[in-house]
Amino acid sequence: MTRSPLPQGKLFLTDSGLETDLIFNEGVDLPEFAAFPLLAEPEGRQRLRAYFLRHVAVARRAGTGFVLEAPTWRANPDWGARLGYDAAALATANRNAVELLADLAEAYEGTDMPLSGCVGPRGDGYRPDEAMTAEQAQSYHQAQVEVFAEAGADLVTAMTMTTVAEGLGIARAAARAGLPSVVSFTVETDGNLPDGTTLADAVAAVDADTPPAHFMINCAHPDHFAERLSGAWTERVRGVRANASRRSHAELDEATELDAGDPDELARECARLREVLPNLAVLGGCCGTDVRHVAAIAAAL
Repeated sequence: MTRSPLPQGKLFLTDSGLETDLIFNEGVDLPEFAAFPLLAEPEGRQRLRAYFLRHVAVARRAGTGFVLEAPTWRANPDWGARLGYDAAALATANRNAVELLADLAEAYEGTDMPLSGCVGPRGDGYRPDEAMTAEQAQSYHQAQVEVFAEAGADLVTAMTMTTVAEGLGIARAAARAGLPSVVSFTVETDGNLPDGTTLADAVAAVDADTPPAHFMINCAHPDHFAERLSGAWTERVRGVRANASRRSHAELDEATELDAGDPDELARECARLREVLPNLAVLGGCCGTDVRHVAAIAAAL
């Protein structure tokens, strides 16, 4: 097994829409849209292992690296409290998540597989309803990031960020813990963050304070942001985890059935992003996607 601290130098795949895949395709009940409670039981851990191994197999066939992203998007104090997790229980869950991925990575030689500690937003992933300053965000997320560092994660990824302040706070928390960070913003159908900030301004604001290793975009269809990708700042965007659906976040919130889109069409859209994102190196899926979409992306690239 080869571990690199950051996905650099070649193409890396990552996984797809973990929560939507488990809920809609496998019939798993995930209260509060949280996958991390599955770590508490052998059956749940096995289900997570099987999910990741399906995706790792795609990367190995394609000859790419693979970013192992911890299933900890909801494993923070506010969401944890709704699920009955106190600080100690959350720390155990976050530690177990990294250890699960480390065990998976140990089984493979010759595949670059960095371990990423996933930090999700304090509030809803679609709405900036928990407005924090960067200082408050750092304080809020620091404990989770510290557990990732202690457990042996290679980096921290702030996923589905709806505001600059929260993304910056997590970048600061990672720097304090001695880990490189990735900040991944989500956008609405107009290509802007939910609070109206442009991607260009968001990248510039974080870079001016605590530059992460790179930026990503996730939880949006390429059609929603492709036309906004111009300027020198796009060199800092190295990853995309796209939604299968072209629906807005509000429409997805109300959906009772999965919109899996067309895996081949999504793959072509992701491949075209390389024309406007010169350093694009990490590709995977988000809501509505599964291993079929990641396999299609690998084939298209």
